[in-house]
Amino acid sequence: MDELENLIYLDGLDDALIGIGERIGMPPTTIYDEKKCIEIFMKRDQMTYEEAVEYFEFNVIGAYFGDQSPIFVRS
Repeated sequence: MDELENLIYLDGLDDALIGIGERIGMPPTTIYDEKKCIEIFMKRDQMTYEEAVEYFEFNVIGAYFGDQSPIFVRS
């Protein structure tokens, strides 16, 4: 499937990747666990919880990569 070759993988967040998702009429996209992303920023970048959440919301969720922008799951 050629669409899988164009997936967007976020640098340094491999441990937060939970799968590949599909939506009708849209190309497949990567799916990340929001909590795990924040935990990675806290551990890797020595951020407080508040700093990691702010960074995640502005720099990760706020980034747009087109139709294959990653999806983030809250649990």
